[in-house]
Amino acid sequence: MNANDAFTAGVRPGGLTSSTEIRLLLCYLVKNAGPITRQEIENALMEEALVNYFEIGSCLDDITKQALVTLTGDSYTITDKGRKVAQELAYDLPRTVRERAVAAVLRCQTWARKEAKYSARITEKADGHCTVRCTVKGLDSELFCLELGAPDRLSAELVKKQFILKGNEIYQLLINKLTEEEK
Repeated sequence: MNANDAFTAGVRPGGLTSSTEIRLLLCYLVKNAGPITRQEIENALMEEALVNYFEIGSCLDDITKQALVTLTGDSYTITDKGRKVAQELAYDLPRTVRERAVAAVLRCQTWARKEAKYSARITEKADGHCTVRCTVKGLDSELFCLELGAPDRLSAELVKKQFILKGNEIYQLLINKLTEEEK
């Protein structure tokens, strides 16, 4: 195996199979979507099957050691050196890979922001039924809480996902209904 070859398990055709390409993509992502966490990068690239999971971690470590990015807390930010690399070399990567990666990262970042404000926890009962506790947080406290029953885990997961995605709409509808004047 060539030193530049990457592991390809889990990578769809058209994904990246060179460590050099992966490092370029990571610089490009941090430049365009940073600051960004390792978890957001991993989730995005794995969702799109663009890069092998183990290569993400290895290449993130490499670009940190090369001072192309800095790691502060749990977030990566681009350095001037990394910005220059991303601007000059990232366009050697296929356009579809760049576009899919950035879109996936933005989806993951949006999900993380929404999940911080709108959360849902599933409790499974012995008979297989589930309870989903949906919560809206704000001003350092719980503003709203709703518990829903679901017939199975799959339905509960769907309720959880939709509440996190649409928690704001649900909360607004409920507040509007509870505060509207009787006619």
